[in-house]
Amino acid sequence: MAVGWRRALIVGLWVLSFPVWAAKKVDLDYHVRLLPQSDQAEVRLTLAQGSAVRSLDFSLGDGSRYSDFKADGQWQLTPGKQARGIWHPAADKASLTYRVRISQGRKSGSFDTRMTPTWALMRGDDLVPPARLDQQDGIELVSRLEFELPTGWQSVETAWPRIGKNKFRIDNVSRLFDRPTGWMLAGHLGSRRTRLGETEVTVASPRGQGMRRMDVLTLLTFVWPQVQAVFPRHPTKLLIVGANDPMWRGSLSAHESIYLNSRLPLVSESGTSPVVRELAQVFGRINDQQRSDWISEGFAEYYAIELVRRAGGMSDERYEGLHGKLVKDSQKVTTLRGEQINAAQVAKAVLLLQELDREIRLKTRNKRSLDDVLRGAMHLGGIDTKEFVQLSESVLGESSKVLDTGLLQ
Repeated sequence: MAVGWRRALIVGLWVLSFPVWAAKKVDLDYHVRLLPQSDQAEVRLTLAQGSAVRSLDFSLGDGSRYSDFKADGQWQLTPGKQARGIWHPAADKASLTYRVRISQGRKSGSFDTRMTPTWALMRGDDLVPPARLDQQDGIELVSRLEFELPTGWQSVETAWPRIGKNKFRIDNVSRLFDRPTGWMLAGHLGSRRTRLGETEVTVASPRGQGMRRMDVLTLLTFVWPQVQAVFPRHPTKLLIVGANDPMWRGSLSAHESIYLNSRLPLVSESGTSPVVRELAQVFGRINDQQRSDWISEGFAEYYAIELVRRAGGMSDERYEGLHGKLVKDSQKVTTLRGEQINAAQVAKAVLLLQELDREIRLKTRNKRSLDDVLRGAMHLGGIDTKEFVQLSESVLGESSKVLDTGLLQ
């Protein structure tokens, strides 16, 4: 009798471990045709079953980059500084098609994104703008991205898993609406690849742009063990793209990807590394809120120094020299709060984090460090200054003298 009861319980638990229903999968295909003669891409979204989606409400910025909308179903465009486009798909197979301008210039004359006759460096975030998805219950959209390249263009690189020659699987577990975000590069390319830990790393640039691809891979190989020791989350794929002037002379991270101007030194004269800083942004994914931009920017710059130092790439003398420069650069800073902070505030944030690390190590007898605060911040969906102080004090085990400062008010 007892055996039969146990067997019934085991079977019952086994049945309960499976969902009563399985989500119905509906294909969402993105087709991108690059048109260098007009500096545009033609983007087509196709739903295999339009009735699965009630609406997609797109945020189009000021609307100036997007044009020529055609839709199966209803399309409602609201122009303005915060332009929106709402698509109510037709019931059966339904498509939305539009054009987006690729090249995005700055007042300085440089470019954030650019298309030439032989290559295009762009962001997926621009190809498919952010949207609020209202879908039927019990539906799971399965998203794929395919590029149609101009005649003579050889290849395309994205940070998403490749499932065909110019085709990629888009799957972002943190979003309901899977769209192809991150840096992308297409055209006549030179690429170098390697596997570091669990991550497939690709460094790619248009040919003739002076990108030091092997130098980038060598630096990443050098610091990677330290990256793995600090960050618990490792992407399966990392793409680093670069090009020369007139592309913006800076570095910037996006979804599992980094842009690096090919003229930038891998380690600057100040001793910090732009590529390692962006690597810390990609791995950390700190989502700061409520005028607390200093948290993500400070962490990124702190680890740009710290990871190189831990890997043996920075002497104590050079570290002290860099510390002195941070002190000098930030001496006039009175607050770290703000939606966007300047270079002097970033320097002050790094000094604060260095002091906090010393305080934690001292109070916990080297059992804990700022690394534990970083990991805690990564687990939170978002973090503001008050929550950062609470998190740090929970790691510390008591209130922090370092964080009791007017800089955070």
